Amino acid sequence: MIVGGSIAGLFAALMLRRAGWEVEVFERSSAELAARGAGIVTHPELIQALEAAGALPAEPIGLEVVERMIIDRAGVPIRRLPQRQLVTSWAYLYELLRKALPARYYRSGYALVDFEQSAAGVSARFANGTRASGDLMVAADGTNSTVRGLLLPEVKPTYAGYVAWRGLVPESELSADTHRLLADRFAFYLPPGEQILGYPVAGPDNSLLAGSRHYNFVWYRPVDAHHQLPALLTDRDGLRHQMSLPPDAVRAEALLELRREADRLLPMAFAEVVRLARQPFIQAIYEVESSRLVFGRVVLVGDAAFLARPHVGMGVTKAAGDLSALAGALDHDPDRIDHALADFQQRRLAFGQRVFERSRYLGELMQTGTIAAGRRDSTLEQVISLTAAVPAS
Repeated sequence: MIVGGSIAGLFAALMLRRAGWEVEVFERSSAELAARGAGIVTHPELIQALEAAGALPAEPIGLEVVERMIIDRAGVPIRRLPQRQLVTSWAYLYELLRKALPARYYRSGYALVDFEQSAAGVSARFANGTRASGDLMVAADGTNSTVRGLLLPEVKPTYAGYVAWRGLVPESELSADTHRLLADRFAFYLPPGEQILGYPVAGPDNSLLAGSRHYNFVWYRPVDAHHQLPALLTDRDGLRHQMSLPPDAVRAEALLELRREADRLLPMAFAEVVRLARQPFIQAIYEVESSRLVFGRVVLVGDAAFLARPHVGMGVTKAAGDLSALAGALDHDPDRIDHALADFQQRRLAFGQRVFERSRYLGELMQTGTIAAGRRDSTLEQVISLTAAVPAS
């Protein structure tokens, strides 16, 4: 039984099926999830996990960028670093995984209410009155995990003090100067206490052809938790959201202010990108750190276990790695499930802690203004290596 039908839940279903388990996915939302998210930085572990899940297509899943670059306020490169990395989109990864899982194993509109454990396994109750049971429950229900809330009520998402504005711009709409500077590389600009970065991603229908791609940006900005954040997370209809607003819900006044701030603070190229993005959306940056991953026959994975700040670009990769490790442990020791789960927890708890600590360190460098103020090669080297892989050991 898998609670949560986003990327982590789909990886769980596909990998556990391949390890010989019968699976059912229960997703709380009755709406399609594929419209969520924007750019994703991949790592080799993610590609390996897609292959292991039977969801890796024959064609490339994204674009390869070969250079990282920091620019100054005038738009002049001040640091370059050769680094090859594949970038793709959340929606495309979700689509690959969703298509790989037969529809009969996926149930939408099932919001978990509670569950019970016994020697026979786990029994769950959903808000629609349905009950389900299984030998194992995999909690892949994200940042606001209901399962984690029942098991670790003291572990709650903690606001990090800033938000991420994200958006996509059709490559064909960029001016010649902006295209020349930004379109084919991973670029950063570092105003004091803030950071904006961008890179190309596939366009409509996952097109990788030059001229039909999108340019993806992420702008991290400090936002006061008590006054500014509630206003930013209030949508056009006056409804207050907890952590994020989808692209079509951001208030016109908030978008106007974002573009004014871009013109005031950013190099011309990045200001243009922000101005051209038709539907930017906003995510408040939160952290979650669980002290355990295994509770009898219930297992926390993905963002339900650890939600790190996004500066290491490991969210999707870590989720994939969690499920690869879980399926591997259960396959290796199928007759001793408790032993297999303990082995899984030992390995993935330590890895989650490393990702969490590294992302917090990089976020705090940005927040304190150390990056912008120092301009030392050692500091810039750390920043320009953002989203580089966190060692597995």
